[in-house]
Amino acid sequence: MLPPLLQRVASYGYAVFTDGDYDLNLIGIRAKTRRANEFDDLMTCTYKEGGRWVTRYWPCTTDPGSYWLENPSRVSGTAILVPGQYRGAYRLDKHQGRYEALCQREGKVKVFRDNNKDEILDMDPNTVEEGYFGINIHRANARRESPEVERWSAGCQVIADPSDYAELILLAHTQVDQRGFKTFTYTLIEED
Repeated sequence: MLPPLLQRVASYGYAVFTDGDYDLNLIGIRAKTRRANEFDDLMTCTYKEGGRWVTRYWPCTTDPGSYWLENPSRVSGTAILVPGQYRGAYRLDKHQGRYEALCQREGKVKVFRDNNKDEILDMDPNTVEEGYFGINIHRANARRESPEVERWSAGCQVIADPSDYAELILLAHTQVDQRGFKTFTYTLIEED
């Protein structure tokens, strides 16, 4: 039987990966509160190990930080990932050429564009764009858990604690080594 989180993902008609060990289901859960500068969301990874289901949860943000909301790097506005499933869109690569991350190199994603330069997360369907925007899954500070998002996310999915992030990257390498799967699917859902 599928764990409840995967049942929920399947209820949206999205794929869930159930075939053998270390076939990772990477799922972000955006909090109802939608506060711009907090690590108030969850990054999850559900997979089988020894035939049994395991789920890991890590504090993250699925939203941009205040800095980028107030200072968009694009004329169209700051990116906010649209909930959905992005099949095979990610692979291990260097985030901004600096350190290993799950990078959006293999498929397009959809983003809302928030361009009114305030701290309110605007998710207007009329602003949605689809493309390669570098909406990566990476960490914040390399040495300690970050208390606020600030410049760590301009639309990326960012894990607050570097030790949590190291666990995710180890799982990603395990999938590549054990399964031979070099791409990763990321699903973003909203909290019930």
